[in-house]
Parts: sequence; structure tokens; C-alpha cells
Amino acid sequence: MYRIRFHGRGGQGMKTASRILGTAFFLEGYEVQDAPRYGAERRGAPIFAYVRADHAAINERGIIQHPDLVIVADDSLVPVAGAGVVTGIDAHTVLLINSDEPPELWKQRLNFAGQVFTLPVETEDRAELRFIGATCSGAAARLLGVITRASLSQAITEELQALGDAVVDKNLAKALTAYDLMEAHRGCVGTSSKVSATDYQNPAWVNLPFDDARIAAPAIHAAATSVQVNTGLWRTLRPVIDYELCNKCWWICSSFCPDGAIDVDDKGVPHIDYDHCKGCMVCVAQCPPHAIASVPEQEAQAQDAAGEVT
Repeated sequence: MYRIRFHGRGGQGMKTASRILGTAFFLEGYEVQDAPRYGAERRGAPIFAYVRADHAAINERGIIQHPDLVIVADDSLVPVAGAGVVTGIDAHTVLLINSDEPPELWKQRLNFAGQVFTLPVETEDRAELRFIGATCSGAAARLLGVITRASLSQAITEELQALGDAVVDKNLAKALTAYDLMEAHRGCVGTSSKVSATDYQNPAWVNLPFDDARIAAPAIHAAATSVQVNTGLWRTLRPVIDYELCNKCWWICSSFCPDGAIDVDDKGVPHIDYDHCKGCMVCVAQCPPHAIASVPEQEAQAQDAAGEVT
């Protein structure tokens, strides 16, 4: 059985990637499972999707603990423990990372004995993150070695046809480019045997001390409940205020922000707390004078590095 996990951030198309790969497997005559795992309001937050494929009936259920192939659409997720990118990987696992850095560096960082490949930068326009899912599915299909270009193309067309021909063509181009770039590594991903129930090992549970309910229980109105969690790291788009257009109707953007990440000073001027802004873009949609623009996070970071004001 093939066991594949896709890791990415909400909005990067990991659910779509798993569906494309699952459909391509099905077109090749496989029994297939594919499903995403995420929570509510997750744009920018770590999510994953998984695919199982076998010529026999698949009786396994739940998340994949020991993957044969792991695809990472956003390399900033690798060191994030909660993303679970390296969970269950071993020397048998093949790791594919969308990264500008070389595979050797990732092997060294992770002390990883298995094979590591990276998607070359030319396969992905960083300003078009919505196509990264198709790119990842194309690369994965070639690494598996059992999916033809025809089946991959048909899968993309079937899964995305409701979005129109232009979107299908763009995703096809991205996926097939990645498919061809992985030609040298075709078939490097092997199948793994069924997990034996007799060899099952219980998870390594961490016992936490019991605290008073005022400390341990969730209290959204209590002080210091989330300041230490920099949820701004999830962001793929950054809201930027043009103060020349802002008419200081502060109660709108600050009230609609679901995380209270917009503060207002004593002159009525709003300021965005980028450490905790997740980039949901609610403020962009609600701003009456359209003074808040949506800027790709990488572009905004480049402007910060160049000393430009955002």
C-alpha cells in the first residue's frame, strides 16, 4: 500500500492536491482513500491531507502514522512541532519539500537517513501560492512512478473543471512541469506493508500536572491567554493600511477583527499587530474607504528588509 501525506498551510491547496493524486491513482486502477485534516478558520495555519492507494481493499482508517512519501508545500512548517511534518518518518520515507534550499541541507538539518528532494524554485511562482497544490501533486505522481501523465492530466481536469478552463490550464502547466522535473527520481517511493497489531506501540504520553481551573481552563476574556503564541507566523497575506486613505473609522476594522489584532491609539488611528494578525483579510473586506490592501506576505517581508514603510 502507498501511504502519502501532504503538509501545507490553509489556503495552499493541500486538500486539492490530495484529491488530484487520489483521482490519478483511481484512474490507474487503485483503491483509494484521500482526505484532509483541519479545523475551523484555518487560513495560514498548518494542515495536512493524506492519500492511501492499494490494489486490494483498504481497511486502514485515520491519519497516516508511517508515510512512504511526505510532501511539504511550505518549508517554514518543517520546524513547527504542531505541523507534524516529521512524525513517523524513517529511512524508508521519501521527503519532498518545496524549498529554495538544497536537499543536502535539509538532510543535515533533520539528521534524516531517507531520500530528500526539493522542488526547484522555477517550478513555483511564489506570488501564486494557489497553484502549489497542483505542483506538489504533479511531483508526487512522478516520484511514485505508477501514475502516467495522461492520468495526472485527467485527474486535474476532473477535479478543477468547475473553476473554468483558464484555471485548469494553469494548474496543468504547473503540475506537468513538476512531473517532468522529477523524472530522474521516478519510482523512488516504495510501498510499505500493513502495520501489525501485535507490534503496536502506545503513544509516548506526556503527563501534565493538574492546575486550578482558572489557570487550566480556556478563558478567552482572561489576560495573557494568547500573547505568547505568534499566530502571525501563519499569515500568507498581510493587510496593510494606507493612512492617506484611512478616515479613522476605527470602530469598523478593530471591531470586525476576529482576533483583536487591530489596536487604536488615542487619535483614532488603527495599528495592526502583525505578531498576532493571521491574515484572514476580514479588515480588507470591511474597510469602507478601501484603505487596507492585501499584500503577499513574502512581498511585504521583502519591503521590510529593504526598509520600505508598510
